[in-house]
Formats: sequence, C-alpha cells, structure tokens
Amino acid sequence: MEIALREVHDSDLPVFFRQMNDPEALRMAAFAPKDPADRDAFDARWARVRASGDVLRTVLADGDVVGSAAVYGDPGEREVTYWVDRAFWGRGIATAALRALLAEVPERPLYARAAADNAGSLRVLAKCGFRESALARGWAEARGEEIDEVVLVLRG
Repeated sequence: MEIALREVHDSDLPVFFRQMNDPEALRMAAFAPKDPADRDAFDARWARVRASGDVLRTVLADGDVVGSAAVYGDPGEREVTYWVDRAFWGRGIATAALRALLAEVPERPLYARAAADNAGSLRVLAKCGFRESALARGWAEARGEEIDEVVLVLRG
C-alpha cells in the first residue's frame, strides 16, 4: 500500500467529518470536539486551522483519503496530531503518515499527547521516535470524563 501526504483539499473535509463521527474512533482518541456532529463548528474549526499557517496534510492510501496529519502550535511547543479512518487501523498507515510528516517538518522538539489507554497511538508515536516525557490528566470530551494521558516528545 502506498502512503502519501498532500495539502488538504475542500473535498477532503466531508471525509474528515465522517471519520470524526465514528463513535469507536472517538472513544479511542478521547480528546475530541465537544459536539463532533456539529458540522458548522467543524467547518469553522477547519477554516481557522487552514488559515493558521500550521502544517495540515491529508493522508492518502493508494490514492484514497484515509485520514489527516498535522503539526500545530507555537514554536517550541508544537504538537503532532493524526487521524486514520478506523477501517484502516492496524495496517501501518498512521506510522507511515507520521514519518512522512516528520520528514516534512524538521523542527524539534515536537510534542504529542495520547490517552494512556490508546496503545495503538502510543505504539505509532514510539515507532516514530517519540519518548514519554510526562503523565497528565485531561478532560476527554469523547468519554465525558477526565482521563490519564501521556505527553511525548521528539527531540533532535
């Protein structure tokens, strides 16, 4: 399977919206918008982030849109994030996409956060060189409760 990143196109947004409304994926990701089904809020958020200058990419698998990946935030505190459609989990797509994103964005350090029980995402981040730097607690909108999260860092 060929994994590639490209600029986000308007036509990707309905796919991202559908992916963001998968209950199982939301629960696993944990940290999500208050109401992921609010299309107006979704569109407003994407308009804001697309105008921000952050690095936003669409993840393609054999030419099909399967997710997104991004680097966002202030210099010195920038974080990575990614989302892969649940139908494609377990195929190495998130790892390949994150590696491609990291090659495109050479600045370090970069940070990441994941729910402490999201073993798949923690595994992806470790394969890409991220190391645990702290444990924290945060409100997980998708679970309706505060949960443990792992803060990771990628240096040099």
